[in-house]
Amino acid sequence: MTRVTREFTRPRNYYLAAAALILIGLLIGLGLSAGFDLQRVSTAARNGLQLSTNPADLPESPFVSVVERALPAVVFVDVKKKVAAADGDDPHSDLFRRFFGDNPQRRMVRPTSGSGFIIDPSGYILTNNHVVSNADDINVTLNDGRSFKATVIGTDPETDVAVIKIEGRNLPVIPLGDSDKLRVGDYAIAIGNPLGELKGSVTMGIISAQGRSNLNIWGGTPGFQDFIQTDASINFGNSGGPLCNIRGEAIGINTAINPGGQGIGFAIPINLAGHVAEQLVATGTVKRAMLGVYLAPLTPELAEGFGIAATQEGVLIQSVNPGSAAEKAGIKRNDVIVEFDGVPVGDLQKFRLKVADTPVGKRVPLAVLREGKRVTLNVTLAERSTEALAQARPQPQPTERPTLAGLQVRDLTGSEKSELSVKTGVVITDVEDGSAANDAGLRAGDVIEEVGGKSVASVGDFTKLVRDARTRGNFAVLLRNRNGDVAFVPLRVRE
Repeated sequence: MTRVTREFTRPRNYYLAAAALILIGLLIGLGLSAGFDLQRVSTAARNGLQLSTNPADLPESPFVSVVERALPAVVFVDVKKKVAAADGDDPHSDLFRRFFGDNPQRRMVRPTSGSGFIIDPSGYILTNNHVVSNADDINVTLNDGRSFKATVIGTDPETDVAVIKIEGRNLPVIPLGDSDKLRVGDYAIAIGNPLGELKGSVTMGIISAQGRSNLNIWGGTPGFQDFIQTDASINFGNSGGPLCNIRGEAIGINTAINPGGQGIGFAIPINLAGHVAEQLVATGTVKRAMLGVYLAPLTPELAEGFGIAATQEGVLIQSVNPGSAAEKAGIKRNDVIVEFDGVPVGDLQKFRLKVADTPVGKRVPLAVLREGKRVTLNVTLAERSTEALAQARPQPQPTERPTLAGLQVRDLTGSEKSELSVKTGVVITDVEDGSAANDAGLRAGDVIEEVGGKSVASVGDFTKLVRDARTRGNFAVLLRNRNGDVAFVPLRVRE
C-alpha cells in the first residue's frame, strides 16, 4: 500500500495580510517615537558634540578681521638694481667678452623684492631701506592686482626705514598702532610676500621680546636698533611688511630673520619708524641730536669699582669730545648719566635712541652721579653729523692695571704722552698668563690713564690707587687706552 504525503500550501492572501500587519506596526511605532521624542541619539550627540554643515554656526577666527583690515594695504615691492657684474652672474658673459673684451665697469640689472604697506591715502608707503636702497626701478603691486611705479621719498640707513610713494586713487591704508604699549606675549601677525612669490602671506605668533639690539642685519646693519622680536614666521621677502596687533594696526616693520634659528624674527617698532617717516616725508632726510660723548654700559663690576650700588642703572661717560654739547654743559668723564629729560636711564641703546630722537637745539635737563653725588646739568643738544661723529671718537686715555693683579707697568715717556695725546698714565709692560689682568683682556702696550676715576701720574700712583680699590671692594676700574681706543675695564683685585 502506498502512503501519499500531502504538502500543505498556505493561501496567497495569508502573506498579504501578514505584510499589511507588519507595515501598520512600523507606522504606529514611528508615530509613537515621534510623539515621545524618542529618535535615536547619535554617538557624537551622546559625547556632547554637535555637528553642523552651516559655516555661519562655526566660531570665527579672531585673525580674520585683522587680515581683512590690514592685507589690502600691504604691497609687493619689486626692485631692480644695477650692480657690478661678476663672472657667473651673467650667462652671456663669455659672449660679451668675445665681442667687447673685459670691462670691469660693466653693470647688470639684478631684481630683488620685498614688502611694504600704505600709511597715507596719498600713496606714502613704509618699507625697509635695504629693500629700496640703490634702486633704479621700483614697481609696487597692491593686493587687488593694481600696479604702480614708485619713487623714493627718503631713506634712513641708521634705522633701516624708507618711504616710497605711488600715485593712485582709492588707496587702502593700514592704521598705525602704539609700539610703546606692547607687552611680551601680545599677539603678533606678520603680513608680506615671503620669497618674492607667496604674495599676501599671513603668519601668526606673539611678541617674544622687546628692545633687541646689536644685531647684524643682512643688507646693512642699522646704527640705531630697538627691535621687536617675534615668533611669527618672517622670511626673505617679508622685509618691509607690517607686523600687526590683534586690532589690525601696524606695530612694526618686519626687517630681519635669524637664519640659524626657528621662530626668531625682528621688526622695527612703529613709533620709531613713524617718527623717521615724518621727517623723510617733510624733508627727505633725518636730523638727529647728539651729546658728543663716548659711552659704556654701567655693569655691576664697574659700579662697584666706582663705589656705586651694583643695582644702580645708568650709562658711563668714557670720554667727552672737546667743544661738544656735553663739554659745554659740564659733563665729565666718569660721570654716570642716570636721568635724561626727566626719564630714568638704564639701557645704553635706548639712551642713544632717546638722545637722537630729541629735537636738535633743545635744552634738556640731565642728572649724573659724580663721585657718588647726584648733579643736575642742562645740555643744549647739537646736530649729529659726519664731522661730529669723527670727532666724537674716544680721546686717547689709558686704563689701569694693578701690579697686584698680574700686571707690570712703567711710567710713560714724554714722547709717548705726546703721541697718545695724554697728560698722565702708565704703560703695561707685561701681563701674567692666567691672572686677573689677563682675564680682563689687558695687553702689554696698553696705557692706563685712570684708576677708579683718578688720574695716574706714575707707577706709584697706579699701585696706590689699585690698593685703595682693593680695600673698598673686588674691582678696580681702569681707563685703558689702546692705540687711541679707550674703554673702562673692571679689574678684579680681590678674590
